[in-house]
Amino acid sequence: MGDIGLIALLTTGTCLVVAGLGWAVLHAVRGRSVMVSTVVVTLTPVAAVSAAVAVNVRFMFISAHDSTAVSVGLACASFLAIGLAVVLGRRVAHGSRQLGDAVRRLAGPDRDPSTGVPIAASGAPSEISGLARELEATQRSLERSRQREQALTRSRSELVAFMSHDLRTPLAGLRALAEGLEDGVIDDQPSALRQIRQTVDRMNGLVGDLFELSRLHAGAGHPPVAPRMVSLVETAHDVVSELDEHARRLMVDLDLDLPPDPERLAVLGSGDELTRALTNLVGNAVRHTPGGGRVLVSAWRAPDGRACVSVTDGCGGIETGDLDRVFDVGWRGEPERGDDAGAGLGLAIAKGVAEAHRGSLSVHNVPGGCRFELE
Repeated sequence: MGDIGLIALLTTGTCLVVAGLGWAVLHAVRGRSVMVSTVVVTLTPVAAVSAAVAVNVRFMFISAHDSTAVSVGLACASFLAIGLAVVLGRRVAHGSRQLGDAVRRLAGPDRDPSTGVPIAASGAPSEISGLARELEATQRSLERSRQREQALTRSRSELVAFMSHDLRTPLAGLRALAEGLEDGVIDDQPSALRQIRQTVDRMNGLVGDLFELSRLHAGAGHPPVAPRMVSLVETAHDVVSELDEHARRLMVDLDLDLPPDPERLAVLGSGDELTRALTNLVGNAVRHTPGGGRVLVSAWRAPDGRACVSVTDGCGGIETGDLDRVFDVGWRGEPERGDDAGAGLGLAIAKGVAEAHRGSLSVHNVPGGCRFELE
């Protein structure tokens, strides 16, 4: 074996030994700061070169004068490596601490949704900066989930309060009528029985609305069962025909503006659910439009191919702060809850039907009233 081969063999063996020692030291400090590990990783190659030079000097492959020059260079390189390793380690450690603080704040009671994860601007490595951006996106998503949960909790509380009122009042009336019939103090028994039947029908409708809302929430995100092609033009005709007499009694004009071709606005879905949603929208519009007003039901095909139905009323408009709550379960704009005001479930059911059909339901104010658009 020549000198070059022996030098290569000695250098390789020395480097492997130093690499093993470096791995052992790195394993021993694995629980310490990342800065310590960075210094160990940086110094290990320098130590391997130094050891290889020392071995080659011992076997007289390198002169003492040359080894001194190499040693001075390695010493300078070692100081430079330690300095850069400390800077890098401190930067990584600082970014990791910031990331840890952000994670603790994420679920802490003092979280601030307006405060992001300020790591990307601190000079942290791209991996930590990328993780910080993902964490910030998760923080925003969690905050939206918390807001939805709070809104849902508030809506449930209001629903319980509203349903208690809407059930307590008719039940008290039924009890009074039953006691009057039992004691024989009611002379017009047919009228009392008719009033009992009407009250029971109204309570049965309330229970039906609650069941429908529960079913829609249970199947949220799922399309209707056994869908078929449904013409929105025919559905609108049927709904307006059904509510026309009710609108006449309230002296409200109920008009249609529909395309002549029923098949042009055919959609895949549940005819019963779409009829119920549109009935709720039109009935709500008629109820809130004063006498002499007008309710217009229109339908058209949007440029993107979506079928649209709108219901425009003459209610005078909705307060801007209430527009976001219109579709909340149990919410109603009136402070009083009369017998003909509904239970505050119709619009929530209509929105649930729209979402079950991969659509949407929105509302905005127009001159003299508001407009609900079902897409």
